Amino acid sequence: MDFWAHERELFDRGFEVVAGVDEAGRGPLAGPVCAAAVILPRFLEIPGLDDSKKLTEKKREALFDVIKAAALDYGIGWASVEEIDGLNILNATYLAMNRALRALKAVPDMTVIDGNRSAGIEVPCVTLVGGDGLSANVAAASVLAKVSRDRLMRELAAQYPGYGFEKHKGYGTRAHYAAIRALGPSPVHRTTFLRKLH
Repeated sequence: MDFWAHERELFDRGFEVVAGVDEAGRGPLAGPVCAAAVILPRFLEIPGLDDSKKLTEKKREALFDVIKAAALDYGIGWASVEEIDGLNILNATYLAMNRALRALKAVPDMTVIDGNRSAGIEVPCVTLVGGDGLSANVAAASVLAKVSRDRLMRELAAQYPGYGFEKHKGYGTRAHYAAIRALGPSPVHRTTFLRKLH
């Protein structure tokens, strides 16, 4: 598979600086949503790079440093639990993505966004469903976002023990639901995601 096929088309159309953007943490019951924007050197092959969901935690952690060292530019953006509850998760995700893009020193001519929606993105962009497994820049962004968020959830696990954030990273596992029922929600739980909890 050509991990650069989609960017190659954009380069052929005259776009010089192409970024990839992806997020981590849209689905969890707790914690912020994180997005990353990455601009890799053109046609760079990073061994082992793939959609972050297909990689082990150890592999993601190793790639995190490789990507940061290799990238021409990268940015990380966050949207808080309060922003998720206030704006809804889709708009909060756009907020995190825009913050990641604003953290870039370079201004991309075109951005490849993982998924099928981009209405809230402030820069010229195209969407690519499954982009984290099809585009080198988006895959790199998926790893940076996932590792950044997982590290934060481990920190939150120390601040709010008993919920198991270090294991499930805030996702709605059976053990996580049981902990919420036993302890009540923590300050980093998304209240709009807990409305159906009895």
